[in-house]
Amino acid sequence: QVQLVDSGGGPVQAGGSLRLSCAASGYTYSRYCMGWFRQAPGKEREGVAVIDGDGSTSYADSVKGRFTISQDNAKNTLYLQMNSLKPEDTAMYYCVADRRGCPHGGRWNNRWEYTYWGHGTQVTVSS
Repeated sequence: QVQLVDSGGGPVQAGGSLRLSCAASGYTYSRYCMGWFRQAPGKEREGVAVIDGDGSTSYADSVKGRFTISQDNAKNTLYLQMNSLKPEDTAMYYCVADRRGCPHGGRWNNRWEYTYWGHGTQVTVSS
């Protein structure tokens, strides 16, 4: 049974940094597409970043240059390093996974492409 446990969120001031973690179990980690989505109050859930089994990545334009997605296959853990945080980054962040490779083109940030979801970790950025 696939399980994703996301953690690392919390309050932070604008300009600060956080690192989110997602511990995965129940499958062959390195063969899956892994990523992060987020949802702010009153807004649609949106893709933040994904990483494929070969290490290729995709990012939302709003986080390029500030966020970095990475994974440690030995630990079955996914990370999201978030720097230069802004109040508009405030949201619940969800770890996602799917046994297929990451979707190509604009489909990577379609929430319906991902089968498995963590419970979420809240990030709150104050100005």
